[in-house]
Amino acid sequence: MYKRILIATDGSPLSQKAVESGLSLAGLTGASVVALKVVPRYPRSYFEGGLPVDAADIKRIEKQWADAAQELVDKVKVQGTDEGVTVKTVVAKSDLIAEAVIAAAKKHKCDLIVMASHGRKGIKRLLLGSETQHVLTHSHIPVLVLR
Repeated sequence: MYKRILIATDGSPLSQKAVESGLSLAGLTGASVVALKVVPRYPRSYFEGGLPVDAADIKRIEKQWADAAQELVDKVKVQGTDEGVTVKTVVAKSDLIAEAVIAAAKKHKCDLIVMASHGRKGIKRLLLGSETQHVLTHSHIPVLVLR
Protein backbone atom coordinates (compact mmCIF):
# COMPACT_ATOMS: atom_id res chain seq x y z
CA MET A 1 0.00 0.00 0.00
CA TYR A 2 2.41 2.73 1.19
CA LYS A 3 6.17 2.47 0.85
CA ARG A 4 7.36 5.79 2.30
CA ILE A 5 5.32 8.08 4.56
CA LEU A 6 6.27 11.65 5.37
CA ILE A 7 5.23 12.70 8.87
CA ALA A 8 5.33 16.46 9.40
CA THR A 9 5.59 17.51 13.04
CA ASP A 10 5.85 20.73 15.00
CA GLY A 11 6.06 19.17 18.44
CA SER A 12 2.54 20.15 19.55
CA PRO A 13 0.28 17.60 21.30
CA LEU A 14 -1.92 17.36 18.18
CA SER A 15 1.16 16.87 16.04
CA GLN A 16 2.30 14.08 18.38
CA LYS A 17 -1.01 12.34 17.66
CA ALA A 18 -0.17 12.54 13.94
CA VAL A 19 3.29 11.09 14.64
CA GLU A 20 1.83 8.16 16.57
CA SER A 21 -0.80 7.47 13.90
CA GLY A 22 1.72 7.79 11.06
CA LEU A 23 4.15 5.41 12.74
CA SER A 24 1.35 2.91 13.41
CA LEU A 25 0.26 3.06 9.78
CA ALA A 26 3.87 2.60 8.65
CA GLY A 27 4.17 -0.42 10.92
CA LEU A 28 0.99 -1.96 9.51
CA THR A 29 1.97 -1.38 5.87
CA GLY A 30 5.69 -2.04 6.19
CA ALA A 31 6.49 1.49 5.03
CA SER A 32 9.49 3.56 6.01
CA VAL A 33 9.02 7.06 7.42
CA VAL A 34 10.50 10.47 6.76
CA ALA A 35 10.08 12.62 9.91
CA LEU A 36 10.06 16.30 8.95
CA LYS A 37 10.23 19.49 10.99
CA VAL A 38 10.25 22.79 9.10
CA VAL A 39 12.15 25.60 10.81
CA PRO A 40 11.40 29.20 9.82
CA ARG A 41 14.17 31.69 9.21
CA TYR A 42 14.59 34.53 11.67
CA PRO A 43 12.79 37.72 10.51
CA ARG A 44 15.54 40.00 9.21
CA SER A 45 13.76 43.31 8.82
CA TYR A 46 11.27 45.44 10.65
CA PHE A 47 8.72 44.80 7.91
CA GLU A 48 8.95 41.04 8.48
CA GLY A 49 7.99 41.53 12.11
CA GLY A 50 11.47 41.34 13.58
CA LEU A 51 13.54 43.82 15.48
CA PRO A 52 17.00 44.78 14.26
CA VAL A 53 19.31 42.10 15.66
CA ASP A 54 23.01 41.52 15.18
CA ALA A 55 23.85 38.95 12.47
CA ALA A 56 25.73 36.77 14.98
CA ASP A 57 22.66 36.69 17.24
CA ILE A 58 20.46 35.73 14.30
CA LYS A 59 22.82 32.89 13.43
CA ARG A 60 22.81 31.71 17.07
CA ILE A 61 18.99 31.83 17.28
CA GLU A 62 18.55 29.96 13.99
CA LYS A 63 21.03 27.31 15.20
CA GLN A 64 19.03 26.90 18.42
CA TRP A 65 15.84 26.45 16.39
CA ALA A 66 17.53 23.91 14.10
CA ASP A 67 18.98 22.00 17.06
CA ALA A 68 15.55 21.88 18.76
CA ALA A 69 14.00 20.67 15.48
CA GLN A 70 16.65 17.95 15.13
CA GLU A 71 15.94 16.85 18.71
CA LEU A 72 12.24 16.61 17.87
CA VAL A 73 12.69 14.45 14.77
CA ASP A 74 15.27 12.33 16.60
CA LYS A 75 12.55 11.52 19.16
CA VAL A 76 10.31 10.42 16.29
CA LYS A 77 13.14 8.20 15.05
CA VAL A 78 13.52 6.58 18.49
CA GLN A 79 9.75 6.09 18.71
CA GLY A 80 9.71 4.54 15.25
CA THR A 81 12.63 2.25 16.02
CA ASP A 82 10.77 1.04 19.12
CA GLU A 83 7.86 0.14 16.82
CA GLY A 84 10.07 -1.54 14.22
CA VAL A 85 9.75 1.28 11.67
CA THR A 86 12.69 2.72 9.75
CA VAL A 87 12.72 6.52 10.17
CA LYS A 88 14.81 9.08 8.31
CA THR A 89 14.98 12.52 9.94
CA VAL A 90 14.82 15.78 7.98
CA VAL A 91 14.98 19.38 9.20
CA ALA A 92 14.09 21.90 6.49
CA LYS A 93 14.68 25.66 6.79
CA SER A 94 11.93 27.64 5.11
CA ASP A 95 9.41 30.37 5.81
CA LEU A 96 6.99 28.61 3.48
CA ILE A 97 5.97 25.67 5.64
CA ALA A 98 3.45 24.02 3.31
CA GLU A 99 5.74 24.30 0.30
CA ALA A 100 8.59 22.79 2.32
CA VAL A 101 6.39 19.84 3.33
CA ILE A 102 5.33 19.21 -0.27
CA ALA A 103 8.90 19.59 -1.56
CA ALA A 104 10.26 17.17 1.06
CA ALA A 105 7.59 14.60 0.17
CA LYS A 106 8.53 14.89 -3.50
CA LYS A 107 12.30 14.83 -2.84
CA HIS A 108 12.09 11.71 -0.66
CA LYS A 109 9.58 10.01 -2.98
CA CYS A 110 6.89 9.68 -0.32
CA ASP A 111 3.49 8.33 -1.25
CA LEU A 112 1.60 9.74 1.76
CA ILE A 113 1.87 12.85 3.94
CA VAL A 114 0.64 12.59 7.53
CA MET A 115 0.14 15.80 9.50
CA ALA A 116 -2.07 17.38 12.12
CA SER A 117 -4.69 20.00 11.55
CA HIS A 118 -3.84 23.15 13.45
CA GLY A 119 -7.15 23.43 15.25
CA ARG A 120 -7.82 27.10 14.44
CA LYS A 121 -11.43 27.96 13.80
CA GLY A 122 -13.46 30.89 12.59
CA ILE A 123 -11.85 34.26 11.98
CA LYS A 124 -8.35 33.15 13.11
CA ARG A 125 -8.33 30.50 10.40
CA LEU A 126 -9.57 32.98 7.84
CA LEU A 127 -6.98 35.62 8.75
CA LEU A 128 -3.99 33.38 9.47
CA GLY A 129 -4.60 30.70 6.87
CA SER A 130 -3.70 27.08 7.28
CA GLU A 131 -0.51 25.29 6.34
CA THR A 132 -2.43 22.01 6.43
CA GLN A 133 -5.08 23.39 4.09
CA HIS A 134 -2.35 24.58 1.73
CA VAL A 135 -0.75 21.13 1.70
CA LEU A 136 -4.14 19.53 1.10
CA THR A 137 -4.91 21.73 -1.88
CA HIS A 138 -1.46 21.71 -3.50
CA SER A 139 -0.08 18.24 -2.85
CA HIS A 140 -0.17 15.71 -5.67
CA ILE A 141 0.05 12.81 -3.22
CA PRO A 142 -2.52 11.80 -0.59
CA VAL A 143 -2.57 13.69 2.72
CA LEU A 144 -3.84 12.18 5.97
CA VAL A 145 -4.87 14.92 8.41
CA LEU A 146 -5.45 14.13 12.06
CA ARG A 147 -7.48 16.17 14.55
